[in-house]
Amino acid sequence: MSKIEYKDLLDAGVHFGHLTRKWDPRMAPYIFMEKNGIHIIDLNKTLACLDEASAAVKQIVRSGKKVMFVATKKQAKDLVAAEAQRLNMPYVTERWLGGMLTNFATIRKSLKKMSGLDKMMKEDSFKNMAKKERLMISRQKDKMETVLGGIADLSRLPAALFVVDIKREHIAIAEAQKLGIPVFALVDTNSNPNEVDFPVPANDDAFKSVNLLVKAFGAAIEEGLSERKKDKEDAKLSEEEEAKRAVDTEDKK
Repeated sequence: MSKIEYKDLLDAGVHFGHLTRKWDPRMAPYIFMEKNGIHIIDLNKTLACLDEASAAVKQIVRSGKKVMFVATKKQAKDLVAAEAQRLNMPYVTERWLGGMLTNFATIRKSLKKMSGLDKMMKEDSFKNMAKKERLMISRQKDKMETVLGGIADLSRLPAALFVVDIKREHIAIAEAQKLGIPVFALVDTNSNPNEVDFPVPANDDAFKSVNLLVKAFGAAIEEGLSERKKDKEDAKLSEEEEAKRAVDTEDKK
């Protein structure tokens, strides 16, 4: 993973917080100074928090678990969806359905229904239906796809959440807290960092800032995935060697 430098954060405007009157005092440890009525984030703290978050998420992914990306704000949703798709991780970028985590059994039923509609639309019997009926089914499928498409392959709860803008995604965070699911998040100066397990102090509004940090987080996940692959290969190799030794021992008897 190419290491993110202080200059990269500076160039992307990661240090620009909100207006001082909008701040959350609990962000004080991460604020460097105030300039022209705006809080400036301490980028050394951002780097340290990013390192800690990257190391933790790498271990989660290395153990074969999934991390759900959550970002419904306009300037973040497309790049978050693209990064999650690249890593084959679940994501929510349209709307957080209440109970998506706490009532996962119901969500699974909806996913099953969506999958069923998809299957039906590929069958010959669908082509023979009345045009109006086909249109209704297509619309229902599209509507479900919009909200649930990013979690279509999720068969169990994710092991962690990665969130952009914790104020906006407060319902998702409350559900994760209730279930003890760790939350990694970009936290701006108007938010409470104590609500998440791994806060990364950063400008969560500017596209360049969000893009840089989402990709850095994605790179840590990628490292975890490749380490998992290597672990599997090593285990397979040692199994084969063990089996070969057993055969050799048997032959010598």
